Amino acid sequence: MREGTPDYGIFGPGSVMWELILHPSTIFFHHAAQQLSQDVYKPIKAGIRDGEPIVRKAAKGEFTIFDAFERLQRGAAMHLPMWLGDTETAERMAGHLHKIHSHVTGEIIDSGTPELGGYLASSPRESMWAGITELHPMLRAYESFAFQGMFGSPKRLPDDVRDQFVREMAAYLRLHGAPEEEIPSTMEELAALYETYDEYFGHTPTISIRPEDGQNYETLLRESSKKNINSSHFKILAIFGLINGLLGKPVLGALPSKTRRGHGLSERADRGALRARVLIRPVAWILQRGPIERYFMRLLWGEDGVMLITSARELHEKTLDERRRRGEPRFG
Repeated sequence: MREGTPDYGIFGPGSVMWELILHPSTIFFHHAAQQLSQDVYKPIKAGIRDGEPIVRKAAKGEFTIFDAFERLQRGAAMHLPMWLGDTETAERMAGHLHKIHSHVTGEIIDSGTPELGGYLASSPRESMWAGITELHPMLRAYESFAFQGMFGSPKRLPDDVRDQFVREMAAYLRLHGAPEEEIPSTMEELAALYETYDEYFGHTPTISIRPEDGQNYETLLRESSKKNINSSHFKILAIFGLINGLLGKPVLGALPSKTRRGHGLSERADRGALRARVLIRPVAWILQRGPIERYFMRLLWGEDGVMLITSARELHEKTLDERRRRGEPRFG
């Protein structure tokens, strides 16, 4: 970077990545899209099962739905500075996450398929797929639910812009220590990478079983949250009902067919998810209107997140306006 040039981080204004990250649709749909994508990458599922603090609380019967909401907000607070902050901030946050993840390890990914071996959350492989399953779902949700202004319907981005998205994603993967020789630079290469790691994707009845005690961690979470429910949790339950309930099925329909298969959808359920992706669009349009979007932005991404998103939107729009005045393409 030249001396005196502003440091806008690893993506910056005018990037395809900022276009996706800053769009109002991401405020609502990214949480569900990321969760549904990471749920079918077995090493991430195993890391949650074995190393997530809220699972340990559930095993003690102390977990509440508020803990899940706090976990959602904490994830947003960690990732936004890497996406929108300056380079030093992004590197510092990535280092912090790497340190946390270095303690999340296990000898067994899935007791039902022991041939998969073990995992280390901070390893190059797991770091690469954590990054991909954060950002690739954002693209799919954007293409399915992002309205442009009042009447511009969601649509698939041009192939060259999608390839640019993958090239920009590479900076994020490098930030986390992904193996350089495997980092994709086109959508075709990304699809090939999914095929290479196909055995690590999907869902089995045993992936949620904790090796230490044989208990299903998802059952522990459900039982503990039910036991500890009280009236102060009703607002949070309504939020999760929106994100993972009302929006969950449509988001699954927006994700790649491999992800839907990984969730074990029947052919009928798969068709239902694809229909739901289209049928939810009027609701998506309403959610992206100013007052509603701003309310949920503050709720889901926090006050610091609101400031980051707001300032980044101004920079992004200014950059795109300058390109328009010069007769340049929106991206490229």
